[in-house]
Amino acid sequence: MWVCSALRGARTLAQLQRGLLPASSSHGPAASSYSSSAEPSRVWALVYGHHGDPAKVVELKNLELAAVGGSDVRVKMLAAPINPSDINMIQGNYGLLPKLPAVGGNEGIGQVVAVGSSVTGLKPGDWVIPANAGLGTWQTEAVFSEEALIGIPSDIPLQSAATLGVNPCTAYRMLVDFEQLQPGDSVIQNASNSGVGQAVIQIAAALGLRTINVVRDRPDIQNLTDRLKNLGAEHVITEEELRKPEMKNLFKDMPQPRLALNCVGGKSSTELLRQLAACSFLKISNFGVFGCPSGRRTTVQVPHPE
Repeated sequence: MWVCSALRGARTLAQLQRGLLPASSSHGPAASSYSSSAEPSRVWALVYGHHGDPAKVVELKNLELAAVGGSDVRVKMLAAPINPSDINMIQGNYGLLPKLPAVGGNEGIGQVVAVGSSVTGLKPGDWVIPANAGLGTWQTEAVFSEEALIGIPSDIPLQSAATLGVNPCTAYRMLVDFEQLQPGDSVIQNASNSGVGQAVIQIAAALGLRTINVVRDRPDIQNLTDRLKNLGAEHVITEEELRKPEMKNLFKDMPQPRLALNCVGGKSSTELLRQLAACSFLKISNFGVFGCPSGRRTTVQVPHPE
């Protein structure tokens, strides 16, 4: 789901709800020059003053835009997604909670429209993303400190740029931080059609890694399989297929995985562990588990992805 395009056309919460578009059909506005003389003094934002059900606590408000100070950057938001972590933050059960009242949204892509006199790393027209979670991207425009933003190339597809800060970064760190993988090595993961799972597929393919991607069975499984393979997945199997003895036939043509990525838990993570080569790494929620020939397993704390 995308926020900023809907915000520009909405003047009531009901209009906003009707205007929210699925990511597959929302391409967002094209980047263009922005005249400072046309800058509005007020902006639209999705704000919550206390934690609870987002449908009840989030309000569409017309806010006064802060003046641009010496180290500030004025940003026009081009697109901002709605992630599960955004909902959790509004509900109050996320690990990082902003001071209330707060503007929703952790991710997004914006275009710089004005900078303060002390700003050296950004200029009008640059594309920027949040440097950290909790910035508040569900607003048409905002004034942020330069330190709160990261400049990125403007030739990235808009939706990809708007979702660059969480899932792709998590996927990359999981692929490179726990095993020294080499081209030709294999990785197995469950929930492979999730946002981070799809990022794992694409980054792994770019690194020359081979992926086994586990998904839940569904009526349109072939469509999902085709979509993931178009992203670079080598194998797409269901949870049921993962548990069958025939699974071992898969490794006649590819090495057993040296890394497993789990975000499901339970029996699914157990099955991933069974497929690992000796002395490989299984990323299980907040804990990593090493599997070695002796049967010893050592747990280590690792960061939890978004």
